[in-house]
Amino acid sequence: MTEEREETPLDGVLIRIGQAIMLHRAGDREEARNRLLELWHEIGPQGDAFHRCTLAHYMADTQDDPRDELDWDLRALEAAEGFVTERTTGTDTGALCAFFPSLHLNLAADYVALDRPADARAQLLRARASTNGVADGEYRQGLREAIDRLAVRLEAGGGAEA
Repeated sequence: MTEEREETPLDGVLIRIGQAIMLHRAGDREEARNRLLELWHEIGPQGDAFHRCTLAHYMADTQDDPRDELDWDLRALEAAEGFVTERTTGTDTGALCAFFPSLHLNLAADYVALDRPADARAQLLRARASTNGVADGEYRQGLREAIDRLAVRLEAGGGAEA
């Protein structure tokens, strides 16, 4: 007897986000930023919150100015919080919950870069607390190590470089 597997349709928006991420990782930061911004305008403020969160999260990484990076990271967090509030079940909700430590960690790094240590510490506390909702494994361990590194850098009066 073979098991029936439910096919999920390809998500064109996530595919396009992934393509932009690949451009960014290959060193084409400007083209990645342009594609993500175009997609952001297509999605719009009422678009799917999972898409908005994912896009804003990666859009932040393409920014040259730390204030712009902070703005995009705040958009990502806002979309994630709104999505989780609206929907209490589903795979996307689980994926977003696993995203929260990274979202808070990025905000903490933004605040470090902007010399706002109190805000950075508050976000590190949120990042650390939200790792409890992530399954044990490499991802969770990597998050905890990144949180610890940023906390040490913050306490040492570290600057913007991670």
